[in-house]
Amino acid sequence: MPNLPDVVLWSIPAFVLLTVIELVSYRLHPDDDAAGYDTKDAVTSIGMGLGSIGFDLLWKIPVVAVFTAVYELTPLRVPLLWWTIPLMLLAQDFLYYWQHRGHHVIRILWACHVVHHSSRKFNLTTALRQPWTSATTYWFYLPMVAVGVHPAVIPFCYGINLLYQFWVHTERIGKLPRAYEYVFNTPSHHRVHHASQGGYLDRNYGGILIIWDRMFGSWVGETDKPVYGLTKNINTYNPLRVATHEYAAIARDVRAARSWSERAGRVFRGPGWQPATATPAADAPAPAAVPADATPAAKAAAAPAADPAVQESTA
Repeated sequence: MPNLPDVVLWSIPAFVLLTVIELVSYRLHPDDDAAGYDTKDAVTSIGMGLGSIGFDLLWKIPVVAVFTAVYELTPLRVPLLWWTIPLMLLAQDFLYYWQHRGHHVIRILWACHVVHHSSRKFNLTTALRQPWTSATTYWFYLPMVAVGVHPAVIPFCYGINLLYQFWVHTERIGKLPRAYEYVFNTPSHHRVHHASQGGYLDRNYGGILIIWDRMFGSWVGETDKPVYGLTKNINTYNPLRVATHEYAAIARDVRAARSWSERAGRVFRGPGWQPATATPAADAPAPAAVPADATPAAKAAAAPAADPAVQESTA
């Protein structure tokens, strides 16, 4: 088994130092146009991050079991060498794009990821606002194991990806040189991703590289000032509610659904999905006008046919 470090845990001192520097920069040079810091919000984000570390250990138990079984069954092996590590990071970043995109467009997955978007601030503590139900994220990397990548490499690559993404959660860095912005995820790209405006919604999913968004049509550049948070903000600092509010909303919608297809839609379609409502046919012919002095037989002939279901219910 490869002896690989937990890059996220080792980076905690750097997270703390950079957060303090950003916070001090706002104190010394206030910016009225920036979302900035709020004490309760920052404490909630840090608490969500600490909680996610503990819950991740729990969710990884079945994941490790399945990944190990798949690794033992496949005859393929990818050696851990200086030139294979960049290739594995590239593969993980590609799969991260689809993991991230999936967690925006499938509601039961969004219930996990919505935690990260629930802050109306955008600073380095926002990067720490991680879900407590991350069991849905790991399965996107099973293809890497199936082609012979050791399961221990997955959290290593994932950790590097998360480490890179920490610094893009800031308003203190503007746009970077065009060549860098074209290839890599940047604060500008990620501010768009965290915005709640219609034109910015569900855009810029990239982790380290933004080229996946450019390739698959989900990239949008930063123009208007982003408004952070959700389209319907939850207005709570309670970590338990932050972690579970969308699951509770799904449960309410499923209970209120009127059919199994609607129940499935409430769980597996997009977060904003609504069932179609029945509307009268636009091309239905209007009933013919009947003269007031028409005979009873003529009136009966002109009257619309009764609905069989109504007839049956009134029989």
